[in-house]
Amino acid sequence: MASLDDLLHAAVQGVGGVERPGQVEMAHAVEDAVSKDEHLLVQAGTGTGKSLAYLIPAVMHAQRTGKPAVIATATLALQAQIVDRDMPRLAESIAPLLGKRPTYGLVKGRRNYLCAHKLEGGFPDDEDGLFEVGEVDRAASRLGQEVVRLREWAETTESGDRDELVPGVSERAWRQVSVSAHECMGSKCPSFGDCFVERSREAAKDCDVIVTNHSFMAIDSFEGRQMLPEHDLLVVDEAHELVDRVTSTITDEITANLVSAAAKRAGRLAESTDAVEDASVFLQGVLDELPEGKLNGIPDALALALARVRDTTRQVQSELKPDKGVEPDGARKVAQAAIDEMFENSSRILEQRDLDVVWVSRDQRRGSVLRVAPMSVAMLLRDKVFGDRTVVMTSATLELGGTFDAVAGTMGLRGEGAPEWRGLDVGSPFDYPQQAIAYVAQHLPAPGRDGLSEQTLDEIEALVRAAGGRTLGLFSSMRAAKEATEAMRERFDGDIGFLCQGEDQITTLVRQFARDPRTCLFGTLTLWQGVDVPGSACQLVIIDRIPFPRPDDPLSSARSQAIARMGGNGFMAVSATHAALRLAQGAGRLIRRADDRGVVAFLDSRMMTARYAGFLQRSLPPFWPTTDRERVLAALRRLDETAAAPVEVHEPALRGITGALVGTTMGGTGEDATEPPRPVADAPPPADSARTAVTAGHAWTAESDEELRDGVELGLSVDELAESLELPADVITARLKGLGLEASGATTLSFE
Repeated sequence: MASLDDLLHAAVQGVGGVERPGQVEMAHAVEDAVSKDEHLLVQAGTGTGKSLAYLIPAVMHAQRTGKPAVIATATLALQAQIVDRDMPRLAESIAPLLGKRPTYGLVKGRRNYLCAHKLEGGFPDDEDGLFEVGEVDRAASRLGQEVVRLREWAETTESGDRDELVPGVSERAWRQVSVSAHECMGSKCPSFGDCFVERSREAAKDCDVIVTNHSFMAIDSFEGRQMLPEHDLLVVDEAHELVDRVTSTITDEITANLVSAAAKRAGRLAESTDAVEDASVFLQGVLDELPEGKLNGIPDALALALARVRDTTRQVQSELKPDKGVEPDGARKVAQAAIDEMFENSSRILEQRDLDVVWVSRDQRRGSVLRVAPMSVAMLLRDKVFGDRTVVMTSATLELGGTFDAVAGTMGLRGEGAPEWRGLDVGSPFDYPQQAIAYVAQHLPAPGRDGLSEQTLDEIEALVRAAGGRTLGLFSSMRAAKEATEAMRERFDGDIGFLCQGEDQITTLVRQFARDPRTCLFGTLTLWQGVDVPGSACQLVIIDRIPFPRPDDPLSSARSQAIARMGGNGFMAVSATHAALRLAQGAGRLIRRADDRGVVAFLDSRMMTARYAGFLQRSLPPFWPTTDRERVLAALRRLDETAAAPVEVHEPALRGITGALVGTTMGGTGEDATEPPRPVADAPPPADSARTAVTAGHAWTAESDEELRDGVELGLSVDELAESLELPADVITARLKGLGLEASGATTLSFE
């Protein structure tokens, strides 16, 4: 097999990038960790090219051992970057050195795919009970339009992957065409042969690299369902998000409406669900009387209400069991899943497990919600994720306050019995002090609880005017983001455009922001870590305040109190660490390429004055620091006057079973980009028709499909068709099978 350095060099050339010292160092560290079977935490700054640095060793390991490597990411954007951009080009580039083309696949949870059986009417309609009184007609009409669109899309999609659908649809509409893992009929399903999920998982079995998300990886590890093929190398990218994603995955909730909905779904199949309905009414009354926030123990009234839910749903569970030897149909599976969930969630809360935190929240639409989540997942991660495989954790932000200790502790990698691991910071190729300014508006009053002050709004206006737009505003709450958006729209009166999170899909808003330099985008958490807009469209990032968790956040307060009881500093271990991570992620939105320039403006004077300021500052990229307002405004004006045209923004495109891309990815080139975006090699442009299909990494238009049909009628062989269309023979074979055609000399289908 070719050496790591040779493969990495070929891959970097293939993606049109530039080899970086940090990338080479990281690739060798990953290879070394795999060979020594030890865990690795590696911080790699934006622009390092870290995806190639772990993909090359992953491919080498898979081809040497015959076992796939699993890559788990937190965001859809990074998944798309890997399967739609990095792996196709990497595979093409290193295939001559390996003697075969590396294969890859995308695997996600069942809810992310269309259900062929549900589309054919195999499950009951979920529309009943979804809407509040007064919105039925309007919502049902909108829902109907979305479902019609979904059914039309189902006729053209090859992947059935929700992420392919742009623009998207509401969650209510998606529920009409998808099922959960509990509702799925599995191999007994009449549509099993057409199942998008099974096709994607079957395609992944023989892949070298399998891409999935943190939640799916966690469920596979924790519950032992073996949804992923056997593997002994796991790479977790965006690892700073892992703890929160895993916590969210194993957070349960119960509401009176959920209990009532479960009773209705079971109503036609069980003798009587009146007791479950009565339990939901009782639970509603109890929850509405409880104060919002964390519960210190389970009050007697709540314990009684939950016991009723548990006992009545257990009775219905037994009634829903099908007769021996009879497979449950779709309606029964849906009812069983709903009843099982309420039984399990009520039972879990009543158990009062040592690490579980229970709290009540008020939702504007759903009313009172009772939630339960583990205070810590450290031991769970230690046992289930780090137990029997090599794990590589990587992110641009793993060192907080200059050390890996804080993040490692949340993952179970510190303390007695912790597995061995190595921490490595390979730096960044960017010259941060020369490329960016970190400005703290020290003259502003400390942020209060009454919204943005007039002085803060004045500061935002001055900064945006100097920048000529080009501003990403990161706010600690949606209320603040909306307040700032409305105020700036009034002050600028159309001279500069302002977009706000929630007004459209995030991806749509980001593309709009990236196209027009005289546009600003304001928002909250999603924008802090998921936006990649290189070039002149984003030359100013505004952060309104230090993003501490809310004082009444039940999990954060429980963690702080637990650490304080053990003699530690709960504020620094929980609140300051959380804030440092978010600040590092937010500030990282500014410099995405070697030629980017700009300012990160912190409108919170505590960044300079508080006792924890040094810890927060050490967690940021080493930008040039200043509190000189006039110098910053002058720098922004110069940047605006000399700015190049924005980087070209590309629309997302259709995806096949394994994630191959038609055209290019959105707006830039991903977190690890070092060059401007360019189309996927050799991919023809999308057809005008929406019926463009994708197979094995190559795009197919209606015209090329017609050419295939004509060639088959003429009796051409696969090799002759491949020569005619200038594509590999296995790609031709895959598309022929997709069209139900057969040519002489056809080879077996391969998923690449």
